[in-house]
Amino acid sequence: MNSKRILALLVVAVAATVGGFYAGHVFTGGETVAATQNNGNAVEELWKAAPPGASGTAQPLASFKGKPVVVNFWASWCGPCVKEMPELSALHREYEKKGITFIGLGVDSEKNVNDFLGKVNVDYPVYVTGFGGADLARNFGNNAGGLPFTVVIDAKGVVRSTKLGEVNVAELKRTLDAL
Repeated sequence: MNSKRILALLVVAVAATVGGFYAGHVFTGGETVAATQNNGNAVEELWKAAPPGASGTAQPLASFKGKPVVVNFWASWCGPCVKEMPELSALHREYEKKGITFIGLGVDSEKNVNDFLGKVNVDYPVYVTGFGGADLARNFGNNAGGLPFTVVIDAKGVVRSTKLGEVNVAELKRTLDAL
């Protein structure tokens, strides 16, 4: 009986936390105001990073400099992140022909990222940033540290949009079509 009560309280606590996070997205529209951040510095910090790819080999993100890129911060334990991955993969296939690259930055462990990629086909490069990825996301205005968090950077290094929470495919397409 005691363990049932503890379990019930745990379920209520988790539900309240998730509900609060969701309510925050509803009231803010899930958007982060990128224009108020010093995004030039954020982009430069991103290009300086050299996180390991899923294979474990360090990959300098500077190789994406000068190209339009969609950066998606995610984690394997994040339900909305996992849910949007197939949509992001489909968008990557569609927009890769137009020179736009998607990259995933796993705010997670290498093992979790690789286990996830073993189950879910992701067509774009995925890197493992661990919790350091949260610092990179904060540079773009994600002060809440929530996931998923998506940033669109144009070829000149200008942040065109940021989105905290699951992407809206139609909105993302409008942004990408304007690049």
